[in-house]
Amino acid sequence: MEAANGGATKTKIMYKSFLSFAQLRDYLAMLTGQGLVEYDEVGHIFKTTSKGLQVLQLQNQINEEFDAIDDDRKRRVAVAIH
Repeated sequence: MEAANGGATKTKIMYKSFLSFAQLRDYLAMLTGQGLVEYDEVGHIFKTTSKGLQVLQLQNQINEEFDAIDDDRKRRVAVAIH
């Protein structure tokens, strides 16, 4: 979804996300089916929908929480070693 943010062709999404064409086809079918990405037939591009942007925002928040937990764990290990 991140790769389609702002609009992108299949090729651009494929290279940005490091997917094969077959993998991309399956993921785009799933993402469009869930309403997270839409296809613009006029511009021949895929765009992340508002629902998809909400999912990306939640994913980023979760990643930040995991990063904070990991940082805390690393600090505790460093203190225990010294």
